[in-house]
Amino acid sequence: MQTLINGVHKFQQEAFGTHQELFTRLAKKQTPHTLFITCSDSRINPNLVTQTAPGEIFILRNAGNIIPSYSGHVGGEAATIEFAVAGLGVEHIVVCGHSDCGAMKALLAPDMVRNLPAMKLWLANAEVTRRIAADNYPERSGDDLLNVVTQENVLAQLESLRTHPTVASKIAAGTLHLHGWVYKLPTGEVFAFDPVEGQFRPLAEAAVVAVKARHFGNTDAAPDEKVSPLVTQSQPDRP
Repeated sequence: MQTLINGVHKFQQEAFGTHQELFTRLAKKQTPHTLFITCSDSRINPNLVTQTAPGEIFILRNAGNIIPSYSGHVGGEAATIEFAVAGLGVEHIVVCGHSDCGAMKALLAPDMVRNLPAMKLWLANAEVTRRIAADNYPERSGDDLLNVVTQENVLAQLESLRTHPTVASKIAAGTLHLHGWVYKLPTGEVFAFDPVEGQFRPLAEAAVVAVKARHFGNTDAAPDEKVSPLVTQSQPDRP
């Protein structure tokens, strides 16, 4: 705890004063442009990775960056998404998975959570991911399989996001865009799903494709269209 306390003191004495105008403005209102959904893993700092300041991104974190499909049972994820989209008017939602994800490891090896009943129930929300991996990648194993599952999970959560009424409505209106990312811990690289190529590519390359597609009028898929096909079997740009 002393490390945290020392950090707070340093923040108050150094950082807060330097950015007084920013914090004064944020005390009255927030206008984030992006909802950033990622894992609770302590090795990921969304603001550090994206180099964003306070107030720029609205962050939702949980084990495995999982978004349960919309249903009659409303949990924290659904409420946060609704507030970000309908309340704050974010224009983008990023679902960001990461390498060496413990939740994805447990999805592949359920015995890891046999004594963690809450975690076991939570991972049931990623059953689509598990089934896609089992049915479509039987030849994969080890880190290669974990890598594929991490990517497929990001795509599955993008699909799940579309079941949320506020998200579906804004996508139909063309005012909200979804993005799938994977962050590679050892290198700091970020890979983004390229819907044109149907695979994950280095973020800079995927961004170029997205800009070109939008320029020629090919924007996001229609609300009733599948977000993406399965990641291709041979994937040189896979993180």
